[in-house]
Amino acid sequence: MTDARGSTDRNGEAHARYAPGTPCWVSLMVHGTAATQEFYGALFGWKFRPGPRQLGPYVRALLDGREVAGIGQLPPDRHLPIAWTPYIASEDIDRTAHSVRLCGGTVAVGPLDAEDAGRLAICSDPAGAVFGLWQAAAHRGTAVAGVPGTPTWHELLTFESEGVAKFYETVFGYEREPVVSADCDYLTLKLDGRPVAGIQGVGGAVPRDRGSHWLTYFEVDDPDSAVARLVDLGGHVLRPAHDSAYGRVATVTDPEGARFTLVRTAR
Repeated sequence: MTDARGSTDRNGEAHARYAPGTPCWVSLMVHGTAATQEFYGALFGWKFRPGPRQLGPYVRALLDGREVAGIGQLPPDRHLPIAWTPYIASEDIDRTAHSVRLCGGTVAVGPLDAEDAGRLAICSDPAGAVFGLWQAAAHRGTAVAGVPGTPTWHELLTFESEGVAKFYETVFGYEREPVVSADCDYLTLKLDGRPVAGIQGVGGAVPRDRGSHWLTYFEVDDPDSAVARLVDLGGHVLRPAHDSAYGRVATVTDPEGARFTLVRTAR
C-alpha cells in the first residue's frame, strides 16, 4: 500500500473527472442490503440513496452528502463470493473491454448503460480477480477521498505480481514500481508518476475460497476503535490492527464475509 491521495484536493474533494486507468468507484453486491446498509452506516457514518434502477436494488453510500460507494443486491440464486469491487475509469469502455479480452481477461457483464449515470462492465484479469470498468456520464465516481469513511487504496492479492502486472499495464497504461525485497513480492501501479493501486503476490496464501481478488482500504480515524465497533456490529477480524510503514491497518470482514482493510494512513 501507498498514499494515493494525489487525486484529491486539500479538502478531500475528488477531481471532477477521474483520469482513465484510475480507480474511481467501489461497489459491493450482497444478499441482505438492508442489514449491510445498517452495518456500514454504523461503521463509517454513511447515509444512502437509491442508485440507477437498471442495476436492480442498488444504493449509493453518502458521506456528508457526497457519494463514496455503492451497494447492490445479488439474486437469491447467485452464490458468489461477497466482495468489494473497484471500478477503473475509462474514456471508451467498449474499447477498454476489447483490450481486456485481447490481453487474456474476461468480460462477464456489459458494457451496458446505467441510465444517465454512465456505462459499466464487470471483468476479471487472467488470474481471476474481478474488477469493474466505468465510463462516467452524470455519475463521475467517488466524490471525496482521503478522509475517514472513504476508500483510499486498492490492492490486488494474487499468486505472483509479474504476470498479472503485464495485463494491467497493457490494458490501462500503468507504470510499475516494484518493491526491492527478497521476501516481498509487491509492486505499485502508477499513472503519470502517481500511485493508483498495488499488486501483492502471496503465492499459496491466496484464499482457496476466493482466489486472486482486489482488497479495498477504507480510511478511519482510529483502526483499533473501528475494529471494536465492527465486531460489535457483527463483523470479523482477519488480522488485528497493527502498525505498518504506511499507517495502522487491520483486515476485517463484514457480516456477509466481504473482506476489506481499515487504515489510518501515515501522514
